[in-house]
Amino acid sequence: MTAPTTIRALGVEPLDIPLFAPFGISGGAQAVARSLLVTIELADGTRGYGEAAPFPAFNGETQASARAALELVRSTVVGADVRAWRPLAAALRARIGAAGSARCALETATLDALTKRVQLPLYAFFGGAGSSLETDMTITTGSVEQARSAALAILARGITALKVKIGAGDLQLDLARLVAIHAVAPGSPLILDGNGGMSAAEALELMGALGARGIRPALLEQPVPGDDWDGLHRLARWGGAPVAADETASSATQVLRIAHERAAQVVNIKLMKAGVVEALDIAAICRTAGIGLMIGGMVESLLAMTMSAHFAAGQGGFSFVDLDTPMFMAENPFEGGFRQDGARLDLGHIVAGHGVRPR
Repeated sequence: MTAPTTIRALGVEPLDIPLFAPFGISGGAQAVARSLLVTIELADGTRGYGEAAPFPAFNGETQASARAALELVRSTVVGADVRAWRPLAAALRARIGAAGSARCALETATLDALTKRVQLPLYAFFGGAGSSLETDMTITTGSVEQARSAALAILARGITALKVKIGAGDLQLDLARLVAIHAVAPGSPLILDGNGGMSAAEALELMGALGARGIRPALLEQPVPGDDWDGLHRLARWGGAPVAADETASSATQVLRIAHERAAQVVNIKLMKAGVVEALDIAAICRTAGIGLMIGGMVESLLAMTMSAHFAAGQGGFSFVDLDTPMFMAENPFEGGFRQDGARLDLGHIVAGHGVRPR
């Protein structure tokens, strides 16, 4: 007899959402979020929803490659029982380990369906430490005037923590942008995110120039390429601000190395990098090693961002929150999700699952 918690169907469809303006990082820009909506249906009719949001400029993963990975594991997923969510995640890791966004979408949909059946919100499933967070907002790559205007617009939203994309190739431009931002937001914490676009020497030069002007960032996130361990070590020791690993921290194995070598003070956990279940392992390693926690994402819609909010709020202890990309999207094809008031993201009204559903 088939259990009511057995997955009987898997749906995959494009989720293309235009942005108000291209989202630029050091590796490139994206004008449309080309994601995938994943739906699983259980034998009792319960549906769970997940999002695969690959960002080619981050790690080369694309909508097409994510779809191919999902099709590769279709026979593994259909017929599985959502109550066995960890064995299912292990099977996905074994077969499509490099397809982080596909794993994230399937695991999100699985846990959404499971917790809907028992009327449990995912923030409670993840630990119940809290049901709200406060996010920063990103200033993407661009001109000095664009950076200044963006900072003022973010402050007008009631958001004070500013994340600034740097490392696009012009150190003096980065410095001028940061000085202009600090001038209009002198009390705002600044998170500098290089997305691997700088050398350690360039990052140290920038930090020195900022220090000479009395500007001390709250965090220096992944200034060097993901495989530049020597550069990361150098910055973690001499950078003048806590260093967060992002591209270098795409798996639990990498994070274990970071902890062992003390290569960073903070790890940016993104569910799209390794899936939800491996992200739980990453958070556990960080807590054990005394590494600070940050929650972030790719260019994700309300669905994936709400899932990440459940993950971080439910576990607690996340010092840095970067769940802002729905604010960059010109359309919202979903209902429900977190409620936002300025920087505050509230999940307390959600009674089951992640609380997001297609319109």
